[in-house]
Amino acid sequence: MTDTHAHLASSRFRDDVDGVIARATAAGVARIVSISCDVEDSSINLQLARSHRGVHPTAGIHPCSVHELEETTWLEEITRLASEPENVAIGEIGLDYYHPPRDGGSVEAWRRRQRTVFETLLQLALDLGRPVVVHQRESGDDVMAVLENFPGVTAVLHCFTGSVTEAERALAMGHFLSYTGVLTFKNGEAVREAARATPLDRVMVETDAPYLAPVPFRGKTCEPAMVEHTARTLADLHGLSFEEIREVTSRNAATFFGLPPLPASGV
Repeated sequence: MTDTHAHLASSRFRDDVDGVIARATAAGVARIVSISCDVEDSSINLQLARSHRGVHPTAGIHPCSVHELEETTWLEEITRLASEPENVAIGEIGLDYYHPPRDGGSVEAWRRRQRTVFETLLQLALDLGRPVVVHQRESGDDVMAVLENFPGVTAVLHCFTGSVTEAERALAMGHFLSYTGVLTFKNGEAVREAARATPLDRVMVETDAPYLAPVPFRGKTCEPAMVEHTARTLADLHGLSFEEIREVTSRNAATFFGLPPLPASGV
């Protein structure tokens, strides 16, 4: 199966990334989309993809990383990394209104800077013909408003925790929704309701590793090997077997990221 969103470049995996990937493979995870939050991540993930079969990198700037950007070089560096043939998407990019400004400035300036970077990278995605992995936290309306200005871009809203109404808005625009271990949490009923309403041809699963470990691993470091637990919950919500949801979500991931279908033994 496919974990569509993991942070293999995270410092929490730095000393054991080979082990993390090996455990995922042993658990039946044939593909991991390794997500980038800054230029350094984008470079590390490209290297991981070149040394590990089944790892597919993205290139992007997380909204909470915009204060770290070198004004004269960041876009050139991201463009170069995103243009490599191994790259499958631009991301994660978007808007985050939950965290306070990390540069000590005003909230208004912080949000303006996030939006500028978001729009710049959406244009890059258009230019390169890449899909985008979108981060939205307490910013859903503004994220959708920005995406409406880029109708040629296809996005996946990662770690989707919005309402059914918010899900329907994104789906009407042609985007995908991806669900994390939050789907398994005791207090995750609103997310489960949205997942039930998500058509099977638009849904994916992810770990967001090293964050958001699913039940029964909640509170521990999350790894791609744990994605099965989220997939099983999604299967139950749709009245499907695990094998069926595994095939559906892997097929959707292949379609979205422009990858060949997995063989039947590797879904």
